[in-house]
Amino acid sequence: MAYSTIDKGNKYFNTVLFSGNSGTQSITGVGFQPDLVWLKCRNSAGTWNNLIDSVRGASKTLYSNTTNSEGTDNYLSSFNSNGFSLNTGDSGTNTSGNTYVSWNWLAANSTTSNTNGTITSTVSANTTSGFSIVSYTGTGSVATVGHGLGIAPKMIIVKNRDQGAGGWNWKVYHASLGNTKDISLNRTDAATTTTNFWNNTSPTSSVFTIGTDGVVNTNGNKFIAYCFAEIKGYSKFGSYTGNNSLNNFVYTGFKPAYVMVKITSTTEQWCIKDNKRNTINPLDRNLFANAANAEDYNTTNHLIDFVSNGFVLKDNTSQNLTNGNGQSYIYMAFADSPFVSSKAIPTTAR
Repeated sequence: MAYSTIDKGNKYFNTVLFSGNSGTQSITGVGFQPDLVWLKCRNSAGTWNNLIDSVRGASKTLYSNTTNSEGTDNYLSSFNSNGFSLNTGDSGTNTSGNTYVSWNWLAANSTTSNTNGTITSTVSANTTSGFSIVSYTGTGSVATVGHGLGIAPKMIIVKNRDQGAGGWNWKVYHASLGNTKDISLNRTDAATTTTNFWNNTSPTSSVFTIGTDGVVNTNGNKFIAYCFAEIKGYSKFGSYTGNNSLNNFVYTGFKPAYVMVKITSTTEQWCIKDNKRNTINPLDRNLFANAANAEDYNTTNHLIDFVSNGFVLKDNTSQNLTNGNGQSYIYMAFADSPFVSSKAIPTTAR
């Protein structure tokens, strides 16, 4: 059996950089028609993270650094065969003089109705890459929701589309934390224990379970869930312990293209690294899923190397963002290339 079924990670996930023009423009170079586009301005503070997906439609935006409800912003006009088209937008998506990153994922480029759960969901699922976008309507009672992946997700990100300010956080299930933990994508908080979100139940190969908390299951409200299963040689959703040294290696089984890290034992930000904002090691450019900050360019702290089979944390500054001594972390990572291809060819380091 081949080590990996995906030899080129950029067929399913890709990062593209572009400059704003305060008008309409088409962004190309993604390599596929994306189903999820996550946009972030790099050089201007106060600019939000914008998440737009094909299930909700190109005109609909959610913002990972806030509790806001879904906006009809029309930042995107279309998802295209090699990228997406932008409207005039704002400083967070397409302003002249600003630079941007787009993180792009491929689902199915279509939707199906899924009746595996007690709630019927609308799903765009890519079983090859282990990614699905799931839309459902809450009931207020414990329920199950079909995700369409055929294997159990290791990470699920859920947002109430209808409710905004007032604590309507983005909730994250991560297999390394388990089904009794509460952590929010839009907040810096450490993980805490609760039974309200996942009802003490881990996802199965067909469904995930939601509890009675309105953040994931308000009766009559619309929700979106981004579900990620682990695919050998392409994606990894794991954990590690920081050691405050220059050589803390985390094995993924591939050369990463993207890594997002969150400390779970204390307060800190969701730190995102990718191979396009930094094309060589060490990776010293940070953006944060939970913050409207401009890109943090730090040549001494929070450094990471992407290597052929994982990533190496290079921070020994006694800070907790990525490698605090004895601290616990979770991460999500996507591949540039597998450690060994389907033709048994090893990848090379950066």
